[in-house]
Amino acid sequence: MATKTQRCNTCGRTLVKMPGSQFEACPVCQAVNLFNQKIKGRVLFRVGQFMNAAATQYKQELSSQNHGRKRAVLCGITYNGHKKKLEASVHNVQSMQQLLVKKLGFPNDSILILTEEESNRSRIPTKRNILVSLQWLVKGSQSGDSLLFYYAGHGCRVPDEDGDETDGYDEALCPLDYKNEGLILDDEINATIVAPLTHGVTLHSVVDTCFSGTLLDLPFLCTMNQDGLYRWDNEHQLTNKGTRGGKAVCISACADNQNSADTSAFTDKAIGALTYSFIQTFESESKLTYGRLLSCMRRKVNLAQQVVGRFMPHASSMSQEPQLSSSKRFEIYSEHIII
Repeated sequence: MATKTQRCNTCGRTLVKMPGSQFEACPVCQAVNLFNQKIKGRVLFRVGQFMNAAATQYKQELSSQNHGRKRAVLCGITYNGHKKKLEASVHNVQSMQQLLVKKLGFPNDSILILTEEESNRSRIPTKRNILVSLQWLVKGSQSGDSLLFYYAGHGCRVPDEDGDETDGYDEALCPLDYKNEGLILDDEINATIVAPLTHGVTLHSVVDTCFSGTLLDLPFLCTMNQDGLYRWDNEHQLTNKGTRGGKAVCISACADNQNSADTSAFTDKAIGALTYSFIQTFESESKLTYGRLLSCMRRKVNLAQQVVGRFMPHASSMSQEPQLSSSKRFEIYSEHIII
């Protein structure tokens, strides 16, 4: 779906419009511009008025939802003893858990954690345990439920064998025992946690790994340029990658052909660049839209890359751009994130 644009009447910045939109907030001056043929570009609200209007709209969105259960699976794999051990994975999971509990209202007993440090053998991130946990995540979900899957570990891409990938490759997770039990392909992830989602159920997946742009095999990928202009691209040759009426959104560390990285640029302990940018954006801002989240994460990751390059010029490149994919097209600058 192509992006339509017009200029903000207050500051002149190019604004983004998707079909069906009536207004759009300017990210620079915060004025809200009306989109229609009769009054094109007319400014409806100024800064203070916009904040009140946005707050009212957000409250309406919250009250209109049938609030159900919150449930999450957090998986972090260190690969102890492996030459490519990941030092930050457990810290990533702990940081995400704190965000979910303290900021987003998830009960501790509704969060399932898989790391190599767990004493319960069923919580070790093997292929079987990860798949069983994903089945638990969506089982019995009902309208109003908010589900979240977080993964920090290695990822890879392999040749596509069923012809549903436009680039010819499947993306995959590397469970702890992948050498013996194999990878978890995007097709399998989609079938396990995307396909079963019924009307009113929302799934957010935050994936901090390499080659992860389309890791959930969702039908639509949001392509955004440096000016914030975006469009939804169809990502699959086949059409059976959606839900049963629910909504699935994936926020991933990088494009399918990029690597992700950990960083200690802003903390005294290594953390995934995506994980850090995601948590910091949620901690510092309220009433986030998807467009705002994606823009903020990209800026934070880019800043981390600049810091690493400045102080460690010989460090390997960590070039990455966080990605957004979805089971449905929507206006990313006007739809709020409710997790």
